[in-house]
Amino acid sequence: MNSTSQVNAPEAVRANSNPAKNDAFVRIENVVKKFGESTAVDNVSLNIAKNELFALLGSSGCGKSTLLRMLAGLETATSGRIFVDGEDLATLPPYRRPVNMMFQSYALFPHMSVESNVAFGLKQEGVAKNEIRERVADALNLVQMGRYAKRKPHQLSGGQQQRVALARSLVKRPKLLLLDEPMSALDKKIRQKTQLELVNIIEKVDVTCVMVTHDQEEAMTMANRLAVMSEGRIVQIGSPSEVYEFPNSRFSAEFIGSTNLFEGRVVEDEPDHIFVESDDLETRMYVSHGVTGPLGMPVGISVRPERVRVTRERPGTQHNWARGVVTDVAYMGSYSLYHVRLPGGKVVVSNLSSSHLMTDGAPAWNDDVYVSWSPASGVVLTQ
Repeated sequence: MNSTSQVNAPEAVRANSNPAKNDAFVRIENVVKKFGESTAVDNVSLNIAKNELFALLGSSGCGKSTLLRMLAGLETATSGRIFVDGEDLATLPPYRRPVNMMFQSYALFPHMSVESNVAFGLKQEGVAKNEIRERVADALNLVQMGRYAKRKPHQLSGGQQQRVALARSLVKRPKLLLLDEPMSALDKKIRQKTQLELVNIIEKVDVTCVMVTHDQEEAMTMANRLAVMSEGRIVQIGSPSEVYEFPNSRFSAEFIGSTNLFEGRVVEDEPDHIFVESDDLETRMYVSHGVTGPLGMPVGISVRPERVRVTRERPGTQHNWARGVVTDVAYMGSYSLYHVRLPGGKVVVSNLSSSHLMTDGAPAWNDDVYVSWSPASGVVLTQ
């Protein structure tokens, strides 16, 4: 939030958005990373709790992978400090860090069997043969790949290769596990199944996990908390539901999921509600939370598509509705996406469940309709 205005979001949203310094297992303090004149990571501070699965989410070039590589020791911070379990990583070479990384490509050795791939790191450390055999077997059983121990990587599916890469990362018993785009090589059907399997495996072991992804669904499905990044900075931190339901900026609202964003001006401001006038709508917008700032200040109102109703009848309320014409309908199975063009040209998107459409009858292309939403459905954005 900027210094001139502050949305009065619910207390539950503001609480526990970041572990206290003393409770942080991973502590990133004012980290900057520059490549020549370009700043990839710009003064990032972040606390991650023990055994948390934390996601760094953002588009390409936002700095998330660079931050992950600094945790792994593959890049050195230009300034700032990184601690894991109280140890300053700057004092430890990469091979001595209690960190292991699972790469996007899995990086399995094609000439080695599954069990040899998993054992490789332990052999490099000089672990006794009997212990290697036991730990490799345990790791492969954990990821349900024990019966494939003698196979080569090319004899496995993409999902199976991912499990082997995970076993290789976990067999060394790291304190911190880093996942770089862990599902990017899998097709959508396998990816959705594997996301939950991976979470279950990580929960069984005593490891803290930081994951990098550009896939919103992946982050929302897997992470306890996530950080949205843009241009090297963290825009918002919170649980998936907090960030989705209560975005703190236009960027977060539009990056996480999809939203209808109405621009307007505050014309009435009370502790428990505001009224906003917008050129997009014929009625005032009524939002059931306040915002501290001068009357007339510009704000955005974010309304998620699943919160927008589409009806043939005019709503019985004075606020939060507009007339429009259906310009497109996309049938998605369990729901349909409606695009409704308002008189001023703005298009409002509504996500309507198929069961609702079967009950109430479905508006069709070129139908005159009304879009509307409740006061609790809007979120005020001041930046």
